[in-house]
Order: sequence, then C-alpha cells, then structure tokens
Amino acid sequence: MTEPFDPDGLIAEARQQTGLVDLGDASFREPLIRLCASLAGEANLNAVGVATQRQRVLDILITRLRVEDWFARHPEIADEVIGAPLVICGLPRTGTTMLHRVIAEDPDFDSAKWYEVRYPAPLDGWTPDGVDARIAAAEEEVRMTLELAPELMAIHPFDATSPDEEIMLLEQSFFSRTPESYCHLPEFSAWLESQDQLPGYRYLHRLLQFLQWQHRAQGRARPRWVLKSPHHLGFLPELFRLFPDASVIQTHRDPVESIPSICSLCFHLETMGCDVPDPKATGAHWSAGWARYLERAMAYRDAGHDEHFLDVGYLDSVRDPLATVARIYEFLGRELSPVAEEKMRQWTEDNAREKRAAHAYSLEQFGLTEASLARDFAPYRSRYLPR
Repeated sequence: MTEPFDPDGLIAEARQQTGLVDLGDASFREPLIRLCASLAGEANLNAVGVATQRQRVLDILITRLRVEDWFARHPEIADEVIGAPLVICGLPRTGTTMLHRVIAEDPDFDSAKWYEVRYPAPLDGWTPDGVDARIAAAEEEVRMTLELAPELMAIHPFDATSPDEEIMLLEQSFFSRTPESYCHLPEFSAWLESQDQLPGYRYLHRLLQFLQWQHRAQGRARPRWVLKSPHHLGFLPELFRLFPDASVIQTHRDPVESIPSICSLCFHLETMGCDVPDPKATGAHWSAGWARYLERAMAYRDAGHDEHFLDVGYLDSVRDPLATVARIYEFLGRELSPVAEEKMRQWTEDNAREKRAAHAYSLEQFGLTEASLARDFAPYRSRYLPR
C-alpha cells in the first residue's frame, strides 16, 4: 500500500482523479516533499489527522491541475490586473477578520469568500450563472470542522460564504504556514522560513487573477481588492514585489492578549488530528514566530516604506468600527458612500461579538507569562502600544 504522504503517489492520484497532467510552476515540489515528510515523521497524527491532512494535500494538487487547465483554455485570465489592493494585516486576533468583512461590504471592493480561498478552481460543471458546487463542499467542511472542535466557533467566525484570508491561497503553493496551524511541524516550519517566499506570492497573484476573472464572468468583479492575512507581516517585501500599489492597514493589540488567543485557536485545530497535542509547544512555536514577523515588519517600514501603512488600534476598531473605516478611507483618499456605510453598519449589528460564546484561554496554558511576552515583544510594544 502506498504511504499516505508519498508525494509521488499523491501527484499520481491527483492526475488520475482529474485526467490532467500540468501542475504549473515546479516551485511547489520541494515544499510539498518537505511537508509530506514532516506530516509523516513529526506531526504525531492520529487516524483522523492522517486522513484530513492527506486529503488537504491532495486537494491542493487537484486544484493546481484544474488551475493550469483553466489558464490553458482561457489565456486571457493572465491579463487580469490586480490594481492597488487594500491589505489588512497585523498580529492574529487583532480585529483583522472584522475589519476585512466590514470593508468587504462596500460594493466597490472585491473579496474572496472562504469557499474560494479553499477551492479557488471551480469544480466540474461550473458556469458563471449556475450553482457553485464549491459552496456545498465548503459548508460541509466547515460543519465537520466545528463538529470535531466545537470550541472553534467561539474563537473565529467560520463561514463558508463570508470573506476570508488569502493564506489558504498561499497554501496552494505549499508556501504557507497553514499546515502548522493544524499540526506540530517544527522541522517543516524552520525549513520554510529559510526559503525565498516569492514563488508563493507569485502563485497568490496568479490565483487572484483567476478569482477576479471568475468574478468578472459572474458580473461581480470590482475595481479594487480588500485582502487580509497576518502572514504578510513576515513577508512585506514579497507582498509589495507582487502588489507594488498596495496600501496596508496594520492592526495593533497587546501581544499579552493576542498571542495566547492565537495559540488557543491553533491548539484547538491541532486537537482534531492529534491525540496528545502539547499546548506549551504550541505556545513557544507561535509566540516566537510572531515576534520574528513583527521585527521584520518594523524593519521594512523603517527602510522607507512607512507611507504605505496606516496603524489601527484593536480597541478603536472594536468600539467604533465605522469610525475606524472612516479613517481608513481618508488614508486611501476615497469617500465612503451612503450605501456602503449602511451595509457596513448592518453587518456590525448582525455580527456583534457578544452573539458568539466567550473565548476562554490563559497564558499559563501555553507556557507563557506576561513577563516573557513583554520581553519578547518589547520593541513592538514600545513603538505601537499606548503607555
């Protein structure tokens, strides 16, 4: 029997299922091999974990085959221009999701839904005016995820048809930390962070072109994208290399609050596929990683790029999201239309945080202390947090 994480076996299976051969740029191959080795060797997966992570890798390979087939049949996709996106990033758990979804209510902004970032290539039989089978597939995946780890709904508002972050588009190149959110993969993580990330960002740009082309065919393309991913903090040079006209909203919250919160999210994701996840390993991994990413972001901004950024406080955006949006639109030099403002106001009322269960977590659970976080994030806290 083929090993579950044999890269060649997975590629062969993806090709057999689709009848397609071309996987596109070969830059995905080494990270695929490294990821498979770590999933098999260091992730300590149970049977559910093996099945779900194997399927996730297989889905990516199938998607790549479908993407290249669409580009071959419709070469005009490569002519799509991604103009001056608004990019929301900051530490996880700093209000990025809320801001993203609020701004996506503006009819002049384009965004990618969860089902699109999970399955960027349409499934067989797709037509621009027909029922999109990806939605049902995504809704079932969300249902199963929350069934395995119901605590997740108190942490993050999972919704297959709401705007979501493009980290899952980056995952299609295997240049993404998404697998680390589900599994303990320190060797893969260390290798990935040492690599040139441009191939991942090039593929992200390609997939956004593809989604924009789909939206155009459906009559819902818009002149400007609103994107969102904390991941970009660590790779701002790569982001601006592919999106030179981007404007970035960086959200801020004390890491003493945000770091244990993201650790809690990742730990609950790990419990779905590992019988004995180690919360202290989770805490050490993500605390150190996000500290590095913030250091890189500050260095990039200090190198003469600060004019592309607007800083937004977490409490300000939570207390008065529309006032925060007004600041963002002033920064962008654009007006907030009455229609967009009303849609945003309605969204904030319909999705108030108090309508979901409280998210319970502690520093101690993840081997963290206020003192250790204050030390590790001292330059960031000194620069961006009020005293």
